[in-house]
Amino acid sequence: MWKKNFLFRASEATPLTESENELFHDTEPAMDSAGLTLDKFLSVWVQGEGEEPTPSVFTSVYVRTATLDVAKKVGFLQPLQGRSHEIKQMLTHGQKQFLRHWFQTHAQQAWESSEDHFRDLFELE
Repeated sequence: MWKKNFLFRASEATPLTESENELFHDTEPAMDSAGLTLDKFLSVWVQGEGEEPTPSVFTSVYVRTATLDVAKKVGFLQPLQGRSHEIKQMLTHGQKQFLRHWFQTHAQQAWESSEDHFRDLFELE
């Protein structure tokens, strides 16, 4: 199985260089938000068939929101969402545009081989 994570600040269209695992792996769950300076993130997990580094087809997308106090290494990581309407609502226009462009340039064959329901998630409205 091929998989890749794109971690965005909630309102930005370009992902961070770190993945969700790199940024959130060593964080503790916050018990409450008092005294925390929380940044909002959107984590996009894409799965497909094939081996690293290039997939042969994209099969699914999951998105989750997270908040993190980077300095204190604590935060809140929400459950993954996999329903099409939720994903479309969670991704900003700029994030959809970035992801669509990444798929088309880094794995064009996988993009073209993917089913319509996958490609439709990244339609620019």
